[in-house]
Amino acid sequence: MSDPTKEDELAGTEQPFVAHLVELRDRLIRALLAVGVVAAVLAVWPGPAALYDILAAPLIAHLPKGATLIATSVISPFIVPLKILLMAAFLIALPVVLYQVWAFVAPGLYSHEKKLVMPLVISSTILFFLGVGFCYFFVFGQVFSFIQSFAPKSITAAPDIEAYLSFVMTMFLAFGAAFEVPIVVIVLARMGIVPVEKLKEFRGYFIVLAFIIAAIITPPDVVSQLALAVPMCILYEIGIWAAQIFIKHTKAPEEAEKPPEEAAKP
Repeated sequence: MSDPTKEDELAGTEQPFVAHLVELRDRLIRALLAVGVVAAVLAVWPGPAALYDILAAPLIAHLPKGATLIATSVISPFIVPLKILLMAAFLIALPVVLYQVWAFVAPGLYSHEKKLVMPLVISSTILFFLGVGFCYFFVFGQVFSFIQSFAPKSITAAPDIEAYLSFVMTMFLAFGAAFEVPIVVIVLARMGIVPVEKLKEFRGYFIVLAFIIAAIITPPDVVSQLALAVPMCILYEIGIWAAQIFIKHTKAPEEAEKPPEEAAKP
């Protein structure tokens, strides 16, 4: 016979777990619906083809006169604009997606932790968009101009649209993630994983690390590597400065009441 006490304990722990799964499912559905609605709107206006033209504009502007992108696969003219449509829909719906994540984790946080999380959700979204925008409006133009300046006159550039999409997505993710450096620094400092003083001491190593990451992720040209590494170094410094402000304004009540020397003790 089974112990009724154990059954009650299992019943008591299973229900909250199931409830969390149901809520997680609902949050995921809402996030997917947001992406789907935005995708439907973009499909009507401006349309997948127009979105691709917008994305390809920085490259087209630096191709030789009369040159265009090519499709080496039969279904590429259909699949590639569709992928761009979904990518654009996800980026536009990103605030809603992150809000669903926030709404799911918020009930389990203390009030002082909520003061930290919500600003981080908003700022991480803004920083990601800034990284993507910086890449599209500044980096692409510089990189394509630099690459075309080295192209021999006997070669006519005609990039493949799938290769270009892969390049763009890699660069967007790289710059979007790179602009999240302040968020990572703030979280590490606020959670007590790495003290602010250690982060300051690590800045020299971070500069080297930033250039190594830029050399691995970006194309093998100096322009794109500098365009990624330099902002990462600047954002690291901003993260250290912001971390000190966040730590000051998001202390738990008991931490705020302690004297400085006592609050510093583990």
